[in-house]
Amino acid sequence: MNSHNLNLAQVAAFFIRITLGIVFIVAAYPKIEDPAAFAAIIYGYGIFPAEVINLAAIVVPFVEMVAGFGLIMRFYPRSSLFIINSLLGLFILIIGFNLARGHSFDCGCFSVGGQGPVESAVFLLARDMAMLAAGMYAWKKTVWQ
Repeated sequence: MNSHNLNLAQVAAFFIRITLGIVFIVAAYPKIEDPAAFAAIIYGYGIFPAEVINLAAIVVPFVEMVAGFGLIMRFYPRSSLFIINSLLGLFILIIGFNLARGHSFDCGCFSVGGQGPVESAVFLLARDMAMLAAGMYAWKKTVWQ
């Protein structure tokens, strides 16, 4: 691969990192603002034991926000990208599992108050898979210094 292509790949990876960082910060904010509503959404997935729901509702949004800022500010960018890609993989499993069993749910992705757009589970799955593919591309193409 010549240096011109490498530079284009690095620029693409840069924009992916910035975009993923912004997406995760925006997604975290309403969850941090209303953890009880987010806990209700997690409960609605019908997957997690009740004992971990409140803790997850508090911890996950802060992890999303810190990882998002890490990507944007290049503060431990490799760790931040690993966390975001791991979260996306987890979201894909949760959405896919609920889709396979025909369970309807509110994803709570960008809104926990029910005011957000209603999205199909298939759309959510495709969106998260596209973001994971982009995140994996950024992981591979980013020069970590």
